[in-house]
Amino acid sequence: MGAYYDEIEIEDMTWDDEKLVYHYPCPCGDRFEISRKQLANYEDVATCPSCSLIIRVVYDPLDFEDEPPDEEDEGNETSEEDEEEDDSSEHGADEFHDAMEKLNLDGDSEPQVAIVTLSS
Repeated sequence: MGAYYDEIEIEDMTWDDEKLVYHYPCPCGDRFEISRKQLANYEDVATCPSCSLIIRVVYDPLDFEDEPPDEEDEGNETSEEDEEEDDSSEHGADEFHDAMEKLNLDGDSEPQVAIVTLSS
């Protein structure tokens, strides 16, 4: 990565509960931002969304190793589409199981053709 504008220790940054990021003032008037997830992934570059400046964040990665994935931070919210997909995938497994029970490998019977339609 290119040259850093500065190196800042994580203790000098401020935690933002709304955006869930650490931030530090940028000379352009905005602020550098880095998330706990990025820190847990050993990313140490905080970016400013308004300009091209970057800073290197000095921190101990072990402090962030138990950070849960972003999906867990948002709670267990599932949309109706996700639930419908789960239902259809379970139903599809049942249909496959039924087809395996009806499978006939004897050469005595005529081949049968099954048409399966999948809904989205």
